[in-house]
Amino acid sequence: MTIASLLEPITGQPGPATLSHADKWMQGRTLYGGASALIAYTAAIRAFPDLPPLRAAQIGFVAPLGESIEVSAEIVREGRNVTQVRSELRNEKGLALTAFWLFAAGREANAERSADPVENWPGAPKDCPSAMAQQWPSFVANNFELRFAQDKDGEHGAVIRRWARLTEEHDLDPVSKLVLMGDVMPPGAMRIMQRRGPISSINWSFNVLDTDTLSPDGWYLAENASQHADAGYSSERLRMWDAKGRQVLDGLQCVAVFG
Repeated sequence: MTIASLLEPITGQPGPATLSHADKWMQGRTLYGGASALIAYTAAIRAFPDLPPLRAAQIGFVAPLGESIEVSAEIVREGRNVTQVRSELRNEKGLALTAFWLFAAGREANAERSADPVENWPGAPKDCPSAMAQQWPSFVANNFELRFAQDKDGEHGAVIRRWARLTEEHDLDPVSKLVLMGDVMPPGAMRIMQRRGPISSINWSFNVLDTDTLSPDGWYLAENASQHADAGYSSERLRMWDAKGRQVLDGLQCVAVFG
């Protein structure tokens, strides 16, 4: 149970923690971004267990994270409906991840609009071929099953889209699962790179559209699309839909493109 063991040291108390099975979640020399974000989120909700549902987050990936970290969480402001929490992860050199979480209770709606339906629906996950391949990072091979959600031979510009689900049985709540899975796709800019080279996520901001999502069989459609790429950086839009086509996550990310 690598997810449970990864989160077990996160008690909600400030101080050092050693992450078991961190090697299963490594992406190069740092912890996979979704796992890093989940650790910071878990620190917040275990420090303050009576928070309302998460609605939005802003995460800064400052420096590489390994198995030895320092954890902290604090309430920045608590209003009648909205509570804002900051959590931070530090390595031996200093700040490695900073996260700002917006928790908010639901209210009677004064405006209602459903997210736009997904374009170019790929069909059910069971009808799509496996997308597992040797070039995926080890954290994907260890923890995820991926299926194609695009025509393999089609022209997709700077968009990468796959069906994804966790392979491990787990007891994550719906929002924790979105935080863990929301950053699983590589940036769409990879499709338009002129030369092979490393990439690095700098930040990640997202809104949670469905705090109670329970997608059939755990499948989510994940998409990364480069909106603009130049000067060594790509502005990416990250979205996720459940297996019925309902959007559950909407986000943005800045990615450094090297090489």
